[in-house]
Amino acid sequence: MAVLGIGLMGSGMARCLAAAGHRVRAWNRTIDRARPLAEYGVEVVADLTDAVRDADAVFTMLIDGPTVRGVMEAAIPATKKGAVWAQTSTVGPDAQRELAALAAEHGILFLDSPVLGTRTVAEAGQLSVTAAGPAAARPVADLVFDAIARKTVWLDGDAADAPASALKLVQNNWVYALTVATGETLALAQGLGVDPERFFESIDGGAMDVGYLHQKAAAILGDDFTPNFTVTGAEKDMRLIVAAARKAGVRLDMAEAAAERFHRAAELGHGRQDMAAAYFASFPDTDNPHP
Repeated sequence: MAVLGIGLMGSGMARCLAAAGHRVRAWNRTIDRARPLAEYGVEVVADLTDAVRDADAVFTMLIDGPTVRGVMEAAIPATKKGAVWAQTSTVGPDAQRELAALAAEHGILFLDSPVLGTRTVAEAGQLSVTAAGPAAARPVADLVFDAIARKTVWLDGDAADAPASALKLVQNNWVYALTVATGETLALAQGLGVDPERFFESIDGGAMDVGYLHQKAAAILGDDFTPNFTVTGAEKDMRLIVAAARKAGVRLDMAEAAAERFHRAAELGHGRQDMAAAYFASFPDTDNPHP
């Protein structure tokens, strides 16, 4: 099988597939980013067509819809008919429907299958997959998803309608809302002279206590912004969420503000850091805002 796109997520996915005993070829536009996978039994290839040739399954984990389309338009001529294309990137329903149409034109079994998780979750093989697609793809899909995910939720409906991609935007809206709320809450505590530990103590064990809060708060308070998912990636996803909501006639005030907050953090130089670094957007004129 082939994994196209070796970034924070694709790298872990390729490693888990190889660890499960699958023959895996990995391709990335910047090939040096993929080379470390060789020590995990992954065959790293520089030629895109070599990556997909004879593969039963092709995973795409790339930044956005146009990038996925460009890569697959180049790869499809070498992809065997009847192969399963698991499109795991978050590209939004509109782009996913276009990709499904591209697959149908070439006899490829397309799966609308975005994954939920971060770099460390991907490396542990504990992603969550939400998928929709043809029954003919299920034998291969179940086999490979078992290698990368703790669970797979299959949705009714046609992959061409992108139901999984729609659900992924709903999931991401919740994740990013928690991320932004964590950063702003710690920023407010700093501004008001409140010890963050007193805040954690006050909600400990109650309905408002959330495990994710403690994960992102630890990153901020520990000044560790090693990326699990980047600020730039979060902004891209928030723009997809806002656009999809507007198309559906839904106003999302918090989502629009979150998109601008991630954008401001990126402009401050935090774009490649973990999305928890949106915290810095609260201090645009301060070099060292940490409490």
